[in-house]
Amino acid sequence: MKLLKKSLKLLLKTLLGITTFAILYVVAVLILSRIPVNTDITKPEVGIEIYLLSNGVHTDVVVPVKNQIIDWSEKVQFRHTKAQDTTAKYLAFGWGDKGFYLNTPTWADLKFSTAFNAASGLSTSAMHCTFYKRMKEDKQCKKITITEKQYQQLIAFIQDSFQTENDKIMKIETDAVYGNHDAFYEAKGRYNLFYTCNTWTNSALKAANQKACLWTVYDKGILRHYE
Repeated sequence: MKLLKKSLKLLLKTLLGITTFAILYVVAVLILSRIPVNTDITKPEVGIEIYLLSNGVHTDVVVPVKNQIIDWSEKVQFRHTKAQDTTAKYLAFGWGDKGFYLNTPTWADLKFSTAFNAASGLSTSAMHCTFYKRMKEDKQCKKITITEKQYQQLIAFIQDSFQTENDKIMKIETDAVYGNHDAFYEAKGRYNLFYTCNTWTNSALKAANQKACLWTVYDKGILRHYE
């Protein structure tokens, strides 16, 4: 009987702890994502156009494939994609959980093990790179004009997110691509409840000294600052 009471008390404490953590987490997500940073940035009249792209859940940072500062196609090569289309003008970078990227083509394919590993930081990460011929501004795609110096800062952040071997980024050999114009690469860091794909995008914007939120794990936390 005493053992049963102790077990029930332990269960109740555990449930209370989990509930308290969940409430605090949600409150932090809602509040901290509304606190802006870099609000005093002046938009340059002439500069480099980048894009903040969302699919409703996940965000990418989109940059020109090539300009006077960097030719990304020398690193993320066209031949790494099925289409091998060299006419693409833009390249999107999206950091995320490797297991989720490669093993979950649709939400219906999501497994508990994949979600648990991602949330707990037990999995590794990957960079998803997608080529586009054009970008269209809308509620889910925001154009941002930045200076050359800010773009160089963004470049440094993106490059430092890749794992490299002999100074080359490491392509993941997989058929689990999303289309004909994308490829996956090994990335640094681990996805978890406090650092998600959208946290990475928010950090990229901070690195480029652009508007961002103090902290976020979801896409709308960033997008609201570009409405």
